[in-house]
Amino acid sequence: MSFEVLLFYVLAVVLVAASLAVVTLRNPVHCALSLVLTFFTCACLWLLLRAEFLAIALVLVYVGAVMVLFLFVVMMLDIKSLPDREGFTTYLPAGLVVAAIMLIELIGLMGARKLMQGGGVRDAAAEQGLSNTEWLGRVLFSDYILPFEIAAVILTVAIVAAVALTLRHRPNLRTQDPAKQSATRREDRVRLVDLPSSSGSKQP
Repeated sequence: MSFEVLLFYVLAVVLVAASLAVVTLRNPVHCALSLVLTFFTCACLWLLLRAEFLAIALVLVYVGAVMVLFLFVVMMLDIKSLPDREGFTTYLPAGLVVAAIMLIELIGLMGARKLMQGGGVRDAAAEQGLSNTEWLGRVLFSDYILPFEIAAVILTVAIVAAVALTLRHRPNLRTQDPAKQSATRREDRVRLVDLPSSSGSKQP
């Protein structure tokens, strides 16, 4: 068994374990840290397959943006089931464990990249004299343009459906009506009042 295959199995085991931890742990902060490890391990698998653009996009979009959104939701919910939620040191051990696993994965990837530079691994982008990003863009928008457009439509429908499902009309909730706002006239909002001039009043 080669080092690349062994590293693939190790990353796969870490990915499955972190994914299970996301849905089984009771602490939302630990779940968020497990989700970070899941995204990062998946990015390492993309790097192992020489898909550098997909790996960095996964880290930037999901770890850098989606995870921040999740953490904001956890903070806004103010979950009362965490009696020890105060303090930074409470979650420091879990964060150090996740950081150590990520560091080990990076070290393993650097060793795998050195071995793959020796040859024996087929790289479609290098064979055509293109970078990984340029090759991915050409293939995605030429050979797979229809699946790409279908995925875009599905994501758009999912966003609209999510907004429609979460929109509730409560009796004591003030909402905006765009139709009424666009039909508003100036006479309904502005009133001119003629006040007497104070120029003739005596100065003290």
